[in-house]
Amino acid sequence: MRIDRVAEDIHVFISGIYAQVTATVLTTPAGAIVVDTLPLPVESRQIVSFIENQLGPNSVRYVILTHHHADHIYGAYLFPEAEVVAHDECRNILMRAGRASLERARRDTPALAEVSLRVPDITFSKEMHIHLAHRDLHLFHTPGNSPDGISVMVADERALIAGDTMMPVPHIARGNYERLIETLRQVKDLQPSFVVQGHGDVLLKGEVDEEVDSSIAYLRAIVERVQELVRKGAPPQQLRQIDIEECGKSRIPLDGLVSRLHLDNLVALYRAFRES
Repeated sequence: MRIDRVAEDIHVFISGIYAQVTATVLTTPAGAIVVDTLPLPVESRQIVSFIENQLGPNSVRYVILTHHHADHIYGAYLFPEAEVVAHDECRNILMRAGRASLERARRDTPALAEVSLRVPDITFSKEMHIHLAHRDLHLFHTPGNSPDGISVMVADERALIAGDTMMPVPHIARGNYERLIETLRQVKDLQPSFVVQGHGDVLLKGEVDEEVDSSIAYLRAIVERVQELVRKGAPPQQLRQIDIEECGKSRIPLDGLVSRLHLDNLVALYRAFRES
């Protein structure tokens, strides 16, 4: 696992096991805040050890979940002293389906055997603030990738922890492309100093606008291409002919996983347009 120090007392942990998913740790004299937690205990425990070395045991005050997807939440149980914060809909989804999803994941991935589900303790619908020592965190709803998506702006650093709102390729298989485009425009308007993506490398200030524009252009391109196939009555097998690089995104990031995410997007759009 890679650990990037991106600002004073802000470290980003990037998984070396699963899809370069990220978690962010903010340390203060009053305790730590963890944003997302990685999926597998072997890596999540490295975050625990890092914080204990910095601040001592049981020093995490808040765990913030940017959305309900398993790769961002399964490590939360390792911080029993912390209050878990998320969007209202994240709690609703986890209360409704979280335990069944975890049971299925355990059957497929024995490394998850010890994981127990943490359901959020504190939730909100539009926005909230967390103040801890010198840190002022603005949490706000950023749907599109997922209906319960949130992002976190660290006010003093102008740093945006974006969850899966920002990824090397946008992912809308369980989301909504129109809402994601609106959210991406909001990210650009914020003019953050850097962005922690839900997966992959941290984006520096000079990269943010270009990446947002590229993601919006990609979403428009795949919508146009899939709508054209549906109008022609083409079978879903032809979706594989829509090349990710022709739509403006590289096939290289996340060790090639972006190609699978791209196909997920195409299939989801095809089904939605066929049903509309």
